[in-house]
Amino acid sequence: MLLTLIFPLLLAGGAVLAAQSSVNGRLGATVGVLPSAWLTFIMGAVVTFLLMFFFEPPHEATLFSVPKWQLTGALFGVVYMLAIVFAVPRVGTAAATVAVISGQLLMSLLIDHFGWLHNDRLPFDASRLAAVALLAGALWLIYMSNARRERRQALEAEAASG
Repeated sequence: MLLTLIFPLLLAGGAVLAAQSSVNGRLGATVGVLPSAWLTFIMGAVVTFLLMFFFEPPHEATLFSVPKWQLTGALFGVVYMLAIVFAVPRVGTAAATVAVISGQLLMSLLIDHFGWLHNDRLPFDASRLAAVALLAGALWLIYMSNARRERRQALEAEAASG
């Protein structure tokens, strides 16, 4: 039962993340990378505060009592946001999203295989290798599609000016 709820939720989260990347990329191209990232984090902080204030039950640990390495996850969100806001206007939402997913897959496979960050060890095997190969293929196909489009636009611009 739990898996039938988790995977649709994760798919919805991924869909929203791709839409967010596209919106923030456009906003970043219009107002700048840093103001776009700033707005995202301010809105996220306000919404998260309200959700936490009204719905979060009390916990034994607090942000001040957990191991400090666990707080570094917040910094990773900044790296992601700046990278995506910078990249989307330049390479498109699909290429940026697949590149991010590729990075996520590679790092998650390393974390699983070595049991980093206090996670259970899940060894790298042929199925996981196939997943890496398929995702690399997807990234290559999207890259090639973008390169063909850029070449076509350059030829059209040259023909129009010539």
